[in-house]
Amino acid sequence: MDDGMIVDMFIARDERAIDAVRLQYGARLLSAALRIVSDPADAEECVSDAYFEAWNRIPPHEPRAYLYPFLAKLAKASALNRVKAMGRDKRSAELTELTRELESAIPSPSSTEGEFESRELSRAISDFVRGLPNEKRAVFVLRYWHMYSVKQTAKELGFSEGKVKSLLFRAREDLKKYLKKEGYFE
Repeated sequence: MDDGMIVDMFIARDERAIDAVRLQYGARLLSAALRIVSDPADAEECVSDAYFEAWNRIPPHEPRAYLYPFLAKLAKASALNRVKAMGRDKRSAELTELTRELESAIPSPSSTEGEFESRELSRAISDFVRGLPNEKRAVFVLRYWHMYSVKQTAKELGFSEGKVKSLLFRAREDLKKYLKKEGYFE
């Protein structure tokens, strides 16, 4: 079943939409949540929360062309909220590490206030990532979207950990330059 049909089921309030999403994307969503919370039961809860949130957000949203990213964002948000609520030291440390890696390249919230500015910043970052060479983009997406460790990223792409670290460093520096050029830094 294609994503448009699933979204139509959500809009029609057909409960089979949840089953269709579970069948089509359940394993991928569970994997994404599991990388954040590390406990299978918690990850299942996060995915269930994502299904519930999708039910509440479709409509007005109609993510026909981006259903999986829409659902993945919901599952990851649920997982991140669960980590914060549970105060898991190990996972909190990993999330803090990811945040620290990107904080020098992305302006702080105080310098980009408001929903419009946040959307524009997200658009600028997406444009930047789309413009990266394939190798650098793959490393960047695995690390910062899928939340893979450097070691997992290296293994997935067949690179050394040193190469992954180097590509990530360069990508963050390039992102900072790009955002400066776009006017996000003073």
